[in-house]
Amino acid sequence: MSDFIHRFVKGTGPVTILALHGTGGTEDDLVPLAQALLPGASVLSPRGHVSEFGAARFFKRLAEGVFDMESLHSETAQLAEFVASASEKYGFNPSEVVAVGFSNGANIAASLLLSSPATLAGAVLLRAMTPFEPAVPPDLQGKPIFLASGDMDTMVPLANIENLKGLFERAGATVTFRLENAGHNLTQANIGAARAFMAANFA
Repeated sequence: MSDFIHRFVKGTGPVTILALHGTGGTEDDLVPLAQALLPGASVLSPRGHVSEFGAARFFKRLAEGVFDMESLHSETAQLAEFVASASEKYGFNPSEVVAVGFSNGANIAASLLLSSPATLAGAVLLRAMTPFEPAVPPDLQGKPIFLASGDMDTMVPLANIENLKGLFERAGATVTFRLENAGHNLTQANIGAARAFMAANFA
């Protein structure tokens, strides 16, 4: 099994949430949020491999908003392998995995959707940005994706998230987009909307 430090919390329902923390987070950070978004779901929560001045991330960056593409693609592939291995170890259905990611975690979840779409049945992407432009659009036909952004987010320009929304839609995904009067931090409105999205699509 891949060497991600992680937590797995067995639920009572069929869905497993892949919980992906932001920069400086741990495998514990998003477990309560994941459980609140879809009560009864199992939760698989890895810690990012990369250390940026002691802060865990899922891939390297060269500067704020500038990703190390070699690291991004390598870590995305390793994460896909980890999910497949974990499904065998813990006995969850690999076709019912939904990512819930914040910031850096949302970015690698977006990368998974664009490069390894079979890994995820859908996603909740909180403060994501476009990870890369795929040479060939993935097949995301019918996959539900929730995007939540803040119009005062200095880390993610609105044009960037609109580009990501377009990438997903052109690939066939069903995108729910929420733009809140907020910065990079999450709001209760985001969480409430994400909970409604999960209930409508995965309950």
